[in-house]
Amino acid sequence: MQIVEELLKGSRVALARAITTVENEYDEAVEVMRQLYAHTGRAHVIGITGPPGAGKSTLTDKLAKEYRNMGKTVGIIAIDPTSPFSGGAILGDRIRMNDLTLDEGVFIRSMGTRGSLGGLSRKTSEAVKILDAFGKDVIFIETVGVGQSEVDIVKMADTTIVVMVPGLGDDIQAIKAGILEIGDVFAINKADRDGADRLNIELEAMLDLSQERTGWRPPIKRTVASQSEGIRELVATISEHIAFVNQSGELEKRRTQRTRNEMLALLQEAVSRQILNRTNADGQFDALVKTVEHREKDPYEVVEKILRDLMK
Repeated sequence: MQIVEELLKGSRVALARAITTVENEYDEAVEVMRQLYAHTGRAHVIGITGPPGAGKSTLTDKLAKEYRNMGKTVGIIAIDPTSPFSGGAILGDRIRMNDLTLDEGVFIRSMGTRGSLGGLSRKTSEAVKILDAFGKDVIFIETVGVGQSEVDIVKMADTTIVVMVPGLGDDIQAIKAGILEIGDVFAINKADRDGADRLNIELEAMLDLSQERTGWRPPIKRTVASQSEGIRELVATISEHIAFVNQSGELEKRRTQRTRNEMLALLQEAVSRQILNRTNADGQFDALVKTVEHREKDPYEVVEKILRDLMK
């Protein structure tokens, strides 16, 4: 397949086309992913999440530059709300990371949530694999900053960084939302603002209360991303985390669970598609919907019958 061959030879055009192919579910999308799969599994995937206004894009930009200084190649997937008109990303972080786009060692892609109820769509996972197969050493996924994506990120990332900022008044809200449970590393960004010490103390107290699951206590680092302060220290902490999960077996456990989830999702999608194709073929499904709508049958009975007929 030409697009795969060109991508594996280092063509950025082929890389962009491959992501567009899976994002728009073109006919050849599955074949592209099949052929690339053997080349995946080498990149360090880092999730960047946190509330809106925390400076996630600026932090991602500075982290990417630090990794570039270390000689690493970087991929960035910036998740944005989906446009109801085009289906694409509304914002476009390439604008916010303008100078990075000039670096041949960095590839940035904005992606919409694609109707995944605020979370990360399967297309995000596939884009990560494509960047991985292309040979990127480090891949960042930066979330929208609201909704289920904050939690979903932990299913895709090897290291999840939760970015907090003093003075937004949402620190306690975030704690209630359970966001503390997903952080491998916490970054208090804009740490030159008033309230950084208080936020640090609150985070430390909450982490003291949380149960140790893996033996890794999430460190809290302070950054002022706009001034590039604390970036090198944060990268060092990220390196410590990936070394820990590697040695402890936690990374293998996470990746096994990730593979399991992906296979289950693909299976559910395939089964649903088969069922809908068969029941939609002669308008049967619409007729069944009407019987349920008119209370002639209940949806549970109808679904059981559909499954029984398929199993014959």
